[in-house]
Amino acid sequence: MKRAFRLTALLLAALLSLPVSAAVQGDLNADGTADAADAVLLRDFLICAEAGLPDWQAGDLTGDGRLDARDLALLKQPILPENPGILEPKGTVHYGNATFYGGGYEGGCAMLDPVPTDIWITALNLPDYHCAELAGAFLEVTGELGTIHVLVTDLLPEGEKGDLDLYVDAFPLIAPAEKGKVPVSWKIIPLDSAADAPMSYKYKDGSSPFWCGVQVRNHRYPIETLEYLNSDGEFVALPRRNYNYFEAQSGLGEGPFTFRITDIYGQTVIDENIPFTPDEIQQGHAQLPL
Repeated sequence: MKRAFRLTALLLAALLSLPVSAAVQGDLNADGTADAADAVLLRDFLICAEAGLPDWQAGDLTGDGRLDARDLALLKQPILPENPGILEPKGTVHYGNATFYGGGYEGGCAMLDPVPTDIWITALNLPDYHCAELAGAFLEVTGELGTIHVLVTDLLPEGEKGDLDLYVDAFPLIAPAEKGKVPVSWKIIPLDSAADAPMSYKYKDGSSPFWCGVQVRNHRYPIETLEYLNSDGEFVALPRRNYNYFEAQSGLGEGPFTFRITDIYGQTVIDENIPFTPDEIQQGHAQLPL
């Protein structure tokens, strides 16, 4: 199936218009309370730099003059004490429709080339893909004929929430190919290749000590935030772009780097002594817990 990739227009159309000021600390949408809706706004800002947040002071709960994962954690503590996860509880089941197409192994929107050809892949709808939040997610997909595991490597811009566009050879494993479009359920599961290997890092083409894009690979669960340890001994969150790289506009220096990675369930690991190797994928030393 042919699919258009008008990412910028689609993302901009989905952005929220926020008020100029808020009377309550943490009340980003100025409805009088700091609640889950405000946490979603702050989360969207942190993971997708394109999302505007005019009244950023309302989210600066640490009072350090900037917004980062620590502010989100403080905002979430009083309103979501039963669920430390940022996106959803583990094992959450999603429902939608599956179609199929012949792409995704090369040139997918998640920019995960080269994708191993011994795994099945899928494109994911725009709401669930969410500014590359689920890029590289490993999904268990169930249809009328069975269940398969697929890696999210591409985007399905025209899909509704829950929809998947499976690789053409994977679709017949969950439903008859002649149906073309079928209902399915899916959930995020641990990436199997992460069971016995650490995460790795790819630096975007053109990266230098003065500008750098960093992509996390082989992560057990989808990545929510990537922070680096600066020269002052502070972790600084890098904004994520919709092409699945975390970007440092002023660079990170010569390296080696210390990264702090938080997944969509709020689990955090620190990976130290990561060399700056723009010409090759660099293996790290840590992996997210189960």
